[in-house]
Amino acid sequence: MTLTELRYIVAVARERHFGRAAEACFVSQPTLSVAIKKLEDELDVRLFERGGNEVSVTPIGESIVEQAQRVIEQAASIKEIAKRGKDPLAGPLRLGVIYTVAPYLLPELVRNVIARTPQMPLLLQENFTTRLLEMLRTGELDAAILAEPFPDQGLAVSPLYDEPFVVAVPRGHAMAQCKALSAEAIKDETMLLLGTGHCFRDHVLEVCPEFARFSPSSEGIRKSFEGSSLETIKHMVASGMGITVVPKLSVPRQDVPHAADPSTDHVCYVPFDEPPPTRRVVLVWRKSFTRHQAIVALRQAIMACDLRGVTMLTP
Repeated sequence: MTLTELRYIVAVARERHFGRAAEACFVSQPTLSVAIKKLEDELDVRLFERGGNEVSVTPIGESIVEQAQRVIEQAASIKEIAKRGKDPLAGPLRLGVIYTVAPYLLPELVRNVIARTPQMPLLLQENFTTRLLEMLRTGELDAAILAEPFPDQGLAVSPLYDEPFVVAVPRGHAMAQCKALSAEAIKDETMLLLGTGHCFRDHVLEVCPEFARFSPSSEGIRKSFEGSSLETIKHMVASGMGITVVPKLSVPRQDVPHAADPSTDHVCYVPFDEPPPTRRVVLVWRKSFTRHQAIVALRQAIMACDLRGVTMLTP
């Protein structure tokens, strides 16, 4: 067997489709199919069940794919070991970031990494938590910045910061005059939520569980709307469609011109009563990842960012 064949079966297991796996591996589908059939013949086992448009992994195939992923990672680590002999931080770091963190952290983080470790450029990927975890598992990413909680994947986790939530309301709304708000005070408002798949949507529903109950007694949920991003929802708030809950870092800073956020003049951000609801943002990576100094450098660059309003955490 070859590393190429192992990469093919990992791709098919991930994509559940021979055509998409072939595209991901930059080969033709016949080439991929022949290689996998050759490996199945060599091992004398069936790795995949082929039926219609759906491909499923057999029970023995699951175990072999997991081992194949480990072999691929170990093979890649040989090159990393060689690089570390010259420069422990040499080479790009593939970093995933969830959608509700990336726009507010990455601009300064990228500048910090360039200044501190120019030999370690960041290759960035924004996505949902579930997809980033899958990419970590398959080795497509080296590390990711996520918000807890998330399914335990046997990953190494380093806490970064605790971030409070605030309420965004139209500037002409009665609540805009409040110094602080409780979750109870907003439960009957028209709530604007992120779409399904965003972990921050789940965080908001934990704060205001009333909006998760589709019943006639819950006036708010019957009037709720969904948006594709926090910035889209903030514009919806600015237009008077309702209110929303956002993480502190998404609030425009008073010392920065608002040209990039035209909704600012029409949105007021009101804190929650103490103690406010928060989310914990963490850095995660595979325990088998060998470039530990790269993770340390990345974390130091994050901690050096001017993240106002959050509580930075020690490892």
